[in-house]
Amino acid sequence: MKHAAIPLALLVFALAALPANAEIYTWKDKDGKPHFADIPPTGINAQPVGKTFAPPPATEAGDAPAPAAEGEAATPASDIPKAAPAKTRAERDLEFRQQRAAAAEAQTKAEKDAAHAARRAQDCERAKNQRAALINGQRAARPTENGGRVFLTQEERTAEISRVQEMIDAFCGE
Repeated sequence: MKHAAIPLALLVFALAALPANAEIYTWKDKDGKPHFADIPPTGINAQPVGKTFAPPPATEAGDAPAPAAEGEAATPASDIPKAAPAKTRAERDLEFRQQRAAAAEAQTKAEKDAAHAARRAQDCERAKNQRAALINGQRAARPTENGGRVFLTQEERTAEISRVQEMIDAFCGE
């Protein structure tokens, strides 16, 4: 009785150790002892054992039809949405590269926008400081052609305040 359990235990162990989609073969040796394996030996008439062991087909949540209630017709298989075909490695690689390029482009654009906003903020601050200096009566001068400077008259100061206000409107406006 103990000896009969050993081949059965070996068979169970062999079946558990086999990879998925394996087919089991059996044959008897010259002494009449049964043998089991997933690869049949050459030169011996090995017979497949019953079924092949394959995992059930994978289904996604939306692939299985809902069970029909009493009195209702079942959903035909043609109405069941099909899963998208798996992408090849080349397709996944191309998609990854495109996403990475798009992310790099978005980052570059964000950096340029930030730098532009920082320049506008600096220009706005400079224009406001210049206007405040002109309004407060601080002496202002403009350069001459020979490298000297000439102080602004009151009319030139008023014109300069108007010009600086236009700059403030341009740089500081939303």
